[in-house]
Amino acid sequence: MLKIVSIVIRVRDLSTQARFWTAALDYVERDPREDDWVILKPRDADAPCIALDAQPSERVLPPRIHLDIYAEDQSAEIRRLTELGAREVPWDRRPADADYVIMEDPEGNRFCVVDRPDWAGWTPTRGGGSQA
Repeated sequence: MLKIVSIVIRVRDLSTQARFWTAALDYVERDPREDDWVILKPRDADAPCIALDAQPSERVLPPRIHLDIYAEDQSAEIRRLTELGAREVPWDRRPADADYVIMEDPEGNRFCVVDRPDWAGWTPTRGGGSQA
């Protein structure tokens, strides 16, 4: 059996990116930060960690992998993420009825904010976790 427990994002400025992602996702540092590595965990949810790895890495576009982040109020979250330093990424092939908006963090790592106001995960289940 396998389970995704951490997703690693390569970054240049560990402090700036840690501030962005902790504020964006309401995550906290799991362990004391190292000079080139930090693991961020959900404050109060059962979800994968985000690890930030300060190592040189070539940026590839389009990225080979990205995060899909669900939003209960997509418009409000896009405004909040923009205030934190994220940017919307225009894409001329995006369908008119798409439920996602492509964004990138302050260093250009891309992610999608997906409109999911009625996702079952917004309400905790009996077991205390979330549903996908």
